[in-house]
Amino acid sequence: MLTIKRVPTVVSNYQEDAAAAEPLGCGRNCLGHCCLPVSKLPLYAFPNVPKPIKICPKEDRSSDFFLNTLLLGQWEDRMSRGLFRYDVTACETKVIPGKLGFIAQLNEGRHLKKRPTEFRVDRVLQPFDSSKFNFTKVGQEEVLFRFEAGGGNLPHYYDHAPVNQNSPPSVVAINVSPIEYGHVLLIPRVLECLPQRIDPDSFLLALHMAEEAGSPYFRLGYNSLGAFATINHLHFQAYFMSTQFPVEKAPTGMVTVTEGGVKVSRLLEYPVRGLVYECGNTLKELSDLVSSVCIWFQENNIPYNVLISDMGKKIFVFPQCYAEKQALGEVSQELLDTQVNPAVWEISGHMVLKRKKDYEEASEPYAWRLLAEVSLSADRFNEVEENLFEATGTVKPEQMHKEGESLKESAFADAISEGCVVLQ
Repeated sequence: MLTIKRVPTVVSNYQEDAAAAEPLGCGRNCLGHCCLPVSKLPLYAFPNVPKPIKICPKEDRSSDFFLNTLLLGQWEDRMSRGLFRYDVTACETKVIPGKLGFIAQLNEGRHLKKRPTEFRVDRVLQPFDSSKFNFTKVGQEEVLFRFEAGGGNLPHYYDHAPVNQNSPPSVVAINVSPIEYGHVLLIPRVLECLPQRIDPDSFLLALHMAEEAGSPYFRLGYNSLGAFATINHLHFQAYFMSTQFPVEKAPTGMVTVTEGGVKVSRLLEYPVRGLVYECGNTLKELSDLVSSVCIWFQENNIPYNVLISDMGKKIFVFPQCYAEKQALGEVSQELLDTQVNPAVWEISGHMVLKRKKDYEEASEPYAWRLLAEVSLSADRFNEVEENLFEATGTVKPEQMHKEGESLKESAFADAISEGCVVLQ
């Protein structure tokens, strides 16, 4: 083969872009390397300047734009275009009478049409497998916008922003099997094909999204593998629900306040044992501590769920063992028949039920009985907590024993007196 080298003649201002795009593109306009690098998606660039956490934020026009105009507005647009598998706004929902007011939803469409779980439940960390479904295969029509750090003290929005090859894009996409109004997925650095495992940067990104939304009714959640994550590609979930979650009503017992100003507490009088992290001098200090907790759970193969609440200022972390019990045959057939997989939303008190019978008969004792099976036993939780606090430098072991003994003894006393079933 004879060849020569020459500089091509440019015959159009668009020629270079066209030449680059020609070998790319699978024809599906997806989020993979074949299409995304030559795409121009809407971009919301949030301010990336460290600042104190707002205790009582004033009305913020940028928050109103982000949540109502951009996120919920674009979510409704995708609904009008028929991109969802069912109409979640038509699902029956009720508050169950009781002390905490668990929320029950009848969602038969999610049971019939949701993608099945694809991975083992006995390994929290598993390598990314490109042969299985992942978010690079999602069509760009399901993407609402990119969500990335910008510069300066104010957020910026761009209708069409080219992808920076040196800055992997993070995107917000609809969940086509929604649980609630505005249900979306936050997919950090989608082209890096990260497995479902939290790292400091991705967790801080999730807190920024909660902060930008500026509403206590917009929450983010995370499920690890082994705790009912369905896709092994790093993602958070989020949706809008204009009522308080039961877990947000539960009392807490303070353990300590860290040097970074983060208040660490134990969740009390709730069927699932968990830890609560609040405030901090800056959002990053709160994020760094909680991400170190998540990383410790991952490295010790403990499945867990995370709820990001109160505009990113309050975070609940739940180690859990339901899938392990289910695999060992230790869950009652009555609970198994409901086919409820208790992930972050169920643990937080939003019970997504798949059978009309379960919805009609739902009661607070039923919710307690189901969630109690999720929780680590008292002894196991105390062991995990002690090792976790020591590893993350949260509190010295001797200080924890001194301050926490009375809390450990009385955490569920009131719940037991109410006749609710908890795991002991």
